[in-house]
Amino acid sequence: MTKKRKQAESAAELDRLIHERTRLALVSALAVNAMLTFNDLKALLAISDGNLSAHARKLEDAGYIVCNKSFDGRVPRTEYRLTDAGRVALQKYIAHMEALIKAMKKI
Repeated sequence: MTKKRKQAESAAELDRLIHERTRLALVSALAVNAMLTFNDLKALLAISDGNLSAHARKLEDAGYIVCNKSFDGRVPRTEYRLTDAGRVALQKYIAHMEALIKAMKKI
């Protein structure tokens, strides 16, 4: 197998769920914070309610994050946490990207 073919196959193996910019930012934020609220993430990522909800749902469906909903008095509170599976997926993604960068530097 040629070097270019290996690199092309390696790029194709990226976790496309995490590779998307907003979801990568969301998972990264949760990797360095034990928990973030919906409003924390919305402000941090500078995205709309709908965008955050859609991206969070995809990550939740994949088992990468968990969502806990509660009330603080009458005010709804939505909290997100990164799961062990999400942390492993992020670590694999980072390792994959580092390997691609290293391979590209050799060209």
